Amino acid sequence: MQDKRKEDLCKYRMENSSDSLEVAKDCLEKGYYKDAVNRSYYAVFYAIKSVLALEGKDFKRHKDVIAYFNQTYVASGIIPREIGRKIGRLQQKREKSDYDDFYLASKDETIEQIENADEAISMIKKYLEKRLTDSDSVISRFESL
Repeated sequence: MQDKRKEDLCKYRMENSSDSLEVAKDCLEKGYYKDAVNRSYYAVFYAIKSVLALEGKDFKRHKDVIAYFNQTYVASGIIPREIGRKIGRLQQKREKSDYDDFYLASKDETIEQIENADEAISMIKKYLEKRLTDSDSVISRFESL
């Protein structure tokens, strides 16, 4: 895949990430905690996939995306381990929220999920900005997200 196409896909996925985080916050405000938990996870998932886009990597299963990201970026120290742990918690809560009929997300849990998502996405944005320093137009597009 050409570098320009990779950067465009990266930007598109970061836009999806930003939109999903906004939806999570809207759901929180309206008391739709399970939906907010779901959207906060997906916001981070799309941000992770934006990083993979720059490599031309993609996977069909969520667990493969997360495993590759953890192995390549978290285990190597590019992304702090604490962020990796937060991503793991985001994934666990999303799975409970989506698949456990009796799981009730509390407001406090949901707020924590959104804060963790926001922190992970901010870290990923910083990484992308650093990685894309040669492309000012792409960096300026991230500033608005």
